[in-house]
Amino acid sequence: MAWRLGGFLNSLSRAQLALLTLSVQNTFLVIVMKFSRIEKDKEEDKYISSTAVFFAEIFKLIFSYILHLIDYRGKGVNYYEATKLCLNSSSWQTAIPAIIYTLQNSLQYVAVSNLDVTTFQVSYQLKILTTAFFTIFILRRTITQRQWIALCILTLGVASLYLPNPFQAPDPSQVAIAELSNDSKNRFVGLVSVLVACFLSGLAGVYFEKILKGSPRTVWERNTELALFSIITAGVFGVWLKDGKVISEKGILHGYTLTTWLTILVQASGGPIVAVVIKYADNVLKGFATSISIILSAILSVFLFPQDTFTISIVIGSSLVIYSTYLYSKKDSKPDTDEGRETLYTAVDLENDEDDQIPLGTKNSSNGNQVS
Repeated sequence: MAWRLGGFLNSLSRAQLALLTLSVQNTFLVIVMKFSRIEKDKEEDKYISSTAVFFAEIFKLIFSYILHLIDYRGKGVNYYEATKLCLNSSSWQTAIPAIIYTLQNSLQYVAVSNLDVTTFQVSYQLKILTTAFFTIFILRRTITQRQWIALCILTLGVASLYLPNPFQAPDPSQVAIAELSNDSKNRFVGLVSVLVACFLSGLAGVYFEKILKGSPRTVWERNTELALFSIITAGVFGVWLKDGKVISEKGILHGYTLTTWLTILVQASGGPIVAVVIKYADNVLKGFATSISIILSAILSVFLFPQDTFTISIVIGSSLVIYSTYLYSKKDSKPDTDEGRETLYTAVDLENDEDDQIPLGTKNSSNGNQVS
């Protein structure tokens, strides 16, 4: 069995392998994060989410710093000089997106705790809409008519998840259970959390990209800086100010299990994986990976979480979001000009060209990439 799996992986191209890895990572993250929040019944026995965000940023720093050193390994730069490149007079600029990303990551835990897996996964794709909004108003870019249509379909798909099922009358017993468990309130909290997280994701991504425009800094230098400021932000505002009293009583590792650590590691690995996808594939395949992840999450959640029901609203909403993702990332047949090329690149969709310091898919002198 092992040799068959090895043979299958060896037969894949780098682009296909990167696509497979990102699809698995996206699916595994939301599944394991959901399980980590429900594996203990009592709220007081669960781990403190602010500590998980804090540790995830530590691992992101380690991953980014190692990749930064590897990047300079063949350029005759020693470890000390390479480290100095990560900390200079412009490093403070990453503090603002670091604060925003830290809050966004914290809200993801709240959203996952109050929404079923598929609803969260599909709703979170609204970050495409918010990124487009901030790209237009901050970076002064335009989007094509096709992309506007895709954004409308995306919004419609997410909205359909929260509409009542018109083909099924409500079960009185289920209504009573929902009222007793305060389910509607939890769902509202989850919806608000995911909407704010999408808003922050778009703002932070575009702001971070603006910082990188025209900069010779590499992706791993900036990601290392960002992780460092995120650790400070998560440590001060989350671990110390928000949950300091509880942590002092129960300990920073209170409620931690193997699933908790898996959640942290998988979340921290997202950045390097996306960078590899954009490097060896393109933005179209990244969008395709998102679609695969939504389908896999929907299927797995039915078997792993019996409380997650698979309704017609979820089927319609997921289908619309998957199609909108494909439509939005589809390449134009026009020449690669300012008007004809894909005009929207978020900070999570860019990777440095190793020779020219130019992002894949662009012809200008800007570069950048960041993954929350």
